[in-house]
Amino acid sequence: MNQAFIYDHLRTPRGKGKKDGGLHQATPVWLLRGLLKALQRRNELDTAMVDDLVLGCVTPLGEQGADIARTAVLDADWAQSVAGMTQSRFCASGLESVNLAAAKVASGFEDLVVGGGVESMSRWAMGSDGGAWFMDPRINQKLGFVPQGVGADLIATLAGFDRAAVDAFAARSHRLAAAARAAGYFGRSVQAVYDIAGLLMLAEDETIRPDTTPATLAKLEPSFAMMGGMGFDATALRKYTTVERINHVHHAGNSSGIVDGAALMLMGNAAGGTKAGLKPRAVIRAMAVVGSEPTIMLTGPTPACRKALARAGMVAADIDLWEINEAFAVVPLQTARDLGLDLERVNVNGGAIAMGHPLGATGSIILGTLLDELERRDLSTGCATLCVGGGMGIATIIERV
Repeated sequence: MNQAFIYDHLRTPRGKGKKDGGLHQATPVWLLRGLLKALQRRNELDTAMVDDLVLGCVTPLGEQGADIARTAVLDADWAQSVAGMTQSRFCASGLESVNLAAAKVASGFEDLVVGGGVESMSRWAMGSDGGAWFMDPRINQKLGFVPQGVGADLIATLAGFDRAAVDAFAARSHRLAAAARAAGYFGRSVQAVYDIAGLLMLAEDETIRPDTTPATLAKLEPSFAMMGGMGFDATALRKYTTVERINHVHHAGNSSGIVDGAALMLMGNAAGGTKAGLKPRAVIRAMAVVGSEPTIMLTGPTPACRKALARAGMVAADIDLWEINEAFAVVPLQTARDLGLDLERVNVNGGAIAMGHPLGATGSIILGTLLDELERRDLSTGCATLCVGGGMGIATIIERV
């Protein structure tokens, strides 16, 4: 088995996922085109050496439908020989693409592969692709489906995280993200997006609010209480019989933002990197996916991390920095508690509560953010993990070279 190295990664800024967002006028292919061209340019990459582009996209409709990976490769004028595939593992799609790329190069059957993801949430609304999970009443009833926000509130209820705790964590996300942006910590990886005329569309993450405090968040009404009252609370409580009622603590301010964005990561084995003249930045130590309980849906990170740690022969204390996707504030709080983590090592530059969660791209984004911060602090190991729709979890452990 070959080692799978990370040679480089890039991402767009994340733009507000509404019609007045900075990236709304950019098609998903345009976002990818810019990143592919930048990846080629700054690595002086002969793209004919790249075997494949593996891309995550959770809502593959319209302009981001079909096999957008192959479309983007051709639009960016990469070598015609570079293939492309698009896949979805819901919220984990960006990290799953990196893991698939790593598996391809580690197998030795391919030498250089790009993994990443894209999601234009202002143009193609989350959930608009349907699926039996949402639309088939039989499946809905059999699996005990409830919206993720209700699941997040149920986790908070079971674990005893009250409104003050989740709001404090959300305020922390904005504070740390604002400080990191101001200090230029994201500058190495974020590629500004320009329109076809060369005019700047967006240069920095758009949804960070430096003035966010627990007091300002306390004014927001819970977002999922009404859904719960429509019958979803009752569905959840039929499975979690020890809970009398669900305490609805999550709202727009302590949940991940809806945004547009894309990310790419250049992966390869030693032979591919040497041939292309690339210098490795990190190696994949382990990766794991798990299924978890589908009603509560969001508890997958803990078992996924434990599985990856076991495969790497490590324990949680061996990891220097963690990126736990902030789908909802309770997810990193519960995962950190489960694994015995000090929050000073978790999401040290903020997360999706502040900067948003472009579904197909987020996993690749947070793994890249993790690598950049390990290098900045001269630390060695990191773990990125996400909860996943449908009741799953994913984790990837990297070590600097």
